[in-house]
Amino acid sequence: LKSWSKSWLHNTESSGACVSSWQALAMEGTEGEEPAIIKQIAQGQRKLQHYLDKTVVWVRVRWASFTFCLFLFAARVYLKQGFFVVAYGFGIYMLNLFINFLSPAIDPETEENALPTKESSEFRPFTRKLPEFKFWWGSFRAIVASLVMSLVPVFDLPVYWPILLAYFIFIFVLTMKDRIRHMCKHRYIPFDLGKQTYGEMSKVKVPGQGGKDDK
Repeated sequence: LKSWSKSWLHNTESSGACVSSWQALAMEGTEGEEPAIIKQIAQGQRKLQHYLDKTVVWVRVRWASFTFCLFLFAARVYLKQGFFVVAYGFGIYMLNLFINFLSPAIDPETEENALPTKESSEFRPFTRKLPEFKFWWGSFRAIVASLVMSLVPVFDLPVYWPILLAYFIFIFVLTMKDRIRHMCKHRYIPFDLGKQTYGEMSKVKVPGQGGKDDK
């Protein structure tokens, strides 16, 4: 009886080990293979990023397209006399992007001499928390989403728009006042004013091309 029980236990352990090994192989196979829809989404994202990378140098064209979409949205709101909640949400989102665009990437509270100032002897470009391209891309996506939402009657909520306008102006003034106070406190400018030049000292003279001055 003991020998039979030992053999039975050995057989069950070996069968359990085989089952677990088959399960592990099956899980590895399922983990290695991605669904077709995920592959298509990833491929579409790579193509979109490829075309977006080509538009980095076209700064004026990018912002002109945003301005055109903004004009269409403003005309839609004015002619329809509705979608004020969508316009308010778009304004708050744009204000958040603009504040991040003006904010430095490095917090001056934690690191000193990290920001370019007027008194700085060397030229250092201003590093933003939100770069210009990401600022445009976020703004463009927001205005396109607002345009699409303005075509759906569900988002045309009844609201007294002067209250939303007054509240937005109040938030804008407080936010910009705090940002300007931060600039004055740490004495930095959120724009690149260009590299300093030194006039005649920056010119390189080639020997033999000075004319009468070389004699």
